Amino acid sequence: MALDSIKIGIFSDTHKKEGRSQKVINHLKAHGAQFLIHAGDIVKVEILEQLKKSGLKYIAVYGNNDAGLVEYHNKYNLVQEPHYFKLANTTFKLMHLPFYMNADAQVIIFGHTHVAECDFKHKTLFLNPGEACARDKPVSTCMMLEVTESDFKITHYAREIESTVFEETHYTFERPHQ
Repeated sequence: MALDSIKIGIFSDTHKKEGRSQKVINHLKAHGAQFLIHAGDIVKVEILEQLKKSGLKYIAVYGNNDAGLVEYHNKYNLVQEPHYFKLANTTFKLMHLPFYMNADAQVIIFGHTHVAECDFKHKTLFLNPGEACARDKPVSTCMMLEVTESDFKITHYAREIESTVFEETHYTFERPHQ
C-alpha cells in the first residue's frame, strides 16, 4: 500500500505569546500544513483555542508549564507524554521533556530546550522545533515535516521578531524500509 504524503506543522514553547503563536500557525497553514503538532509549554488556553480554530487536525502535549490547562483536557486534543500515535503510515512519539529519547518510533518530537534540533539516528528522526515564543533569543521558530513514501523532508523556519519573513533551512532524510 502506498503512503500518502502529508505536511505536518510543528511548534513548541509558545508560553504566553499568543501573537507569536498565531503567526506560526498562519505561516504553517500558508505553507501547506495539513496537521499541527504543539510540543508543549502552551501555557494559555487561548493558544489551544488558536489550534482548534485553525481548521486543521492537531495534537498538543502537556509541557512542564501546562498544569493550569488540565481543566481543558477534554475540550482540546491534549495528551500526556510520551504519547504514541500513527499518521501517514508513520509512528510518532510526542513529548515535551526530552526524557524518553529512545528510538522506539520513526519520528520523535519534543520541545522544552528552546533549541531547534533535526537529527536522524538509529533509523529515527528526532525533531525539536525550538521556541515559538522567542523568549531565549529574539527569534520565533517552527518546523514543517513532510512525510513521503521515500523521505522525511524538514523545513526549519526562523523569524526575527522585528521581521515578517521566516528564513528557511531544509533537511531531507531517506526513510528506512520497514
